[in-house]
Amino acid sequence: MHPVAADTAAAAAAVPDSLALTSVAPLPALPDSVRQAVQLLHKQLGPEAAALRPEVLERACVGYLALRHEGRIQQGGVLAVADMDLPSSEKRLWVLDLRQGQVLHRSHVAHGRGSGRLRARRFSNTIKSACTALGFYRTQDTYGGKHGLSRRLRGLDAGQNDNALRRYVVLHAADYVSRQHLQRYGQAGYSRGCPALPPDQYRAIIRSLPEGACLLLAGPGLESKWLDGAAAARQLAARGWQ
Repeated sequence: MHPVAADTAAAAAAVPDSLALTSVAPLPALPDSVRQAVQLLHKQLGPEAAALRPEVLERACVGYLALRHEGRIQQGGVLAVADMDLPSSEKRLWVLDLRQGQVLHRSHVAHGRGSGRLRARRFSNTIKSACTALGFYRTQDTYGGKHGLSRRLRGLDAGQNDNALRRYVVLHAADYVSRQHLQRYGQAGYSRGCPALPPDQYRAIIRSLPEGACLLLAGPGLESKWLDGAAAARQLAARGWQ
């Protein structure tokens, strides 16, 4: 048996992880203009975003706007957010068109084998930890690697995910996120820290996130200086979701 499949089978045979999600508090002192804009966006996104928790979307949008305000994100209007607190059996990655209020893609996504089994519980920026690292990322260039088309990711949160390039954390396809794997084991397998994607969706997802776009890997304990409501409000007032 392939090592990844063996790991998944062992995890499935173990005592099931709790499915009780970690509570996420609304951001404090967030300007009403931003909170209302995010609430409207969530409503526009419709049923495909029903499982995207409002508090997670709020964090993703505030960080996106603050990063745009600081010029750290060059590709406006598109935002990817993965709620890594959800189990890997669920489609927990969304790619959003902020201008049109549409879900472009929704898919499963793997977490690192060092982060947990069905649910990711441990997160690390450390090289060779095999853990997922939480925080905001800027999409970089693409290349053809052993997994085919892949897109590099630059971590934008110092001390939390800024080793991403050195750890080779990239968007790529993986058989352990395929429909067949999920049907057989009831969950995705594990990466070495990459947010690995289903083979039947990875190309479309990677191409929808061109260089300079924003990705948030959210989860318990997420902290980021980019959760800056004042900067988000200034960007929203000046340029909307652009």
